[in-house]
Amino acid sequence: MLSLSILVGRVSHRTPSRSHTGFTLVEVLIVVVIIGILSAIALPSYNDYVTRGKIPDATSNLAVMRVRLEQFYQDNKTYLNAPDCNNNTTASRYFAFACTTPGSANGYVLQATGVGTMAGFAYNIDQSNNRTTVSVPAGWALPSPNTCWTVRKGGVCS
Repeated sequence: MLSLSILVGRVSHRTPSRSHTGFTLVEVLIVVVIIGILSAIALPSYNDYVTRGKIPDATSNLAVMRVRLEQFYQDNKTYLNAPDCNNNTTASRYFAFACTTPGSANGYVLQATGVGTMAGFAYNIDQSNNRTTVSVPAGWALPSPNTCWTVRKGGVCS
């Protein structure tokens, strides 16, 4: 007679093993540490990139205002009562613009001063196209010599 185990097949008397799914606490902590290190490196670089992207808002508007003042001077032989100096219509999200005619009909100074996230930045340009960086926030450097507009940390100019 054949035994019952031969007919049925080989029967294992082991308990079925449980398959473990998911991650261990150590694996999760390693991933969190790696993400933290990458964030510490990438976030400051990204913030500098965003800041550098807002600077042309000041420099381009100053250049446009300068051209309009020069056109006004060509027509009127004076900078006094120029629209950009009396009624500033240049609007910006990141900079406030101002114009002064320091006691002369033959000169002006245009200023762009940072507001909000760009606070600390200030740029000037005058009738002779002399560009200066008046101030920069902490961590940035003024150019040497100060004859240009700083657009990057370390005093790098455009």
